[in-house]
Amino acid sequence: MLCSASPSATRLLFFKRNLNFGFVSASFSFLLTEHLSTGFENTLLVSSLNKPLPLLSRPIIKTRVSRPVLLFSSRADHTMASNSKTGSVYDFTVKDARGNDVDLSIYKGKVLLIVNVASQCGLTDSNYTELSQLYEKYKNQGLEILAFPCNQFGAQEPGNNEQILEFACTRFKAEYPIFDKVEVNGDNAAPLYKYLKSSKGGLFGDSIKWNFSKFLVDKKGNVVERYAPTTTPLSFEKDVKKYLEVA
Repeated sequence: MLCSASPSATRLLFFKRNLNFGFVSASFSFLLTEHLSTGFENTLLVSSLNKPLPLLSRPIIKTRVSRPVLLFSSRADHTMASNSKTGSVYDFTVKDARGNDVDLSIYKGKVLLIVNVASQCGLTDSNYTELSQLYEKYKNQGLEILAFPCNQFGAQEPGNNEQILEFACTRFKAEYPIFDKVEVNGDNAAPLYKYLKSSKGGLFGDSIKWNFSKFLVDKKGNVVERYAPTTTPLSFEKDVKKYLEVA
């Protein structure tokens, strides 16, 4: 028996629901029993992965659903990287500082260091200086640095793209690409940054904490390391060499 309650107090429901497991999106069909006399209640569904998942929406009427039974999975497919942790950095297109689209798949086979930069931060001098030093040392061995200006932390990147380019390229001789100013936290965060954060959370949660947070990406487009704003680029040179596979 599906449920021990009396027939007058229950009815059977059959419906489909799309669920996202983080790695796979799937459409499932469920057979449920519904108790008609109780109030709202958060309910757990049991997936084919044998893990409890929260019901995505409560019943329309005041009910309690008990003992869900998964009948079958009708469809399963991989989701894009912008929606989950699957995929890679190569799935994204971003804009450079001049407004041109850049498909990040052009960096396939490279090791990437992705960093949110600012021009008026107390960490600016040390980070920009060491980013240039690191790039000069390893650019011919497969390292690319992708810098994304962001004004979300202390309003320390107030300039427009032209001013940011002038600052980075003139004062710090930055030869690596500077991209369009983006947001890295919140609802308007760039899709790339949503992916980076979901792939590699920080010590106190996924959110970017300040200017010059850094993500290291291997040659296959996977996020492999994350470094705090106060961690200077040359301090993790050994990791860069590891993923570049150089002595």
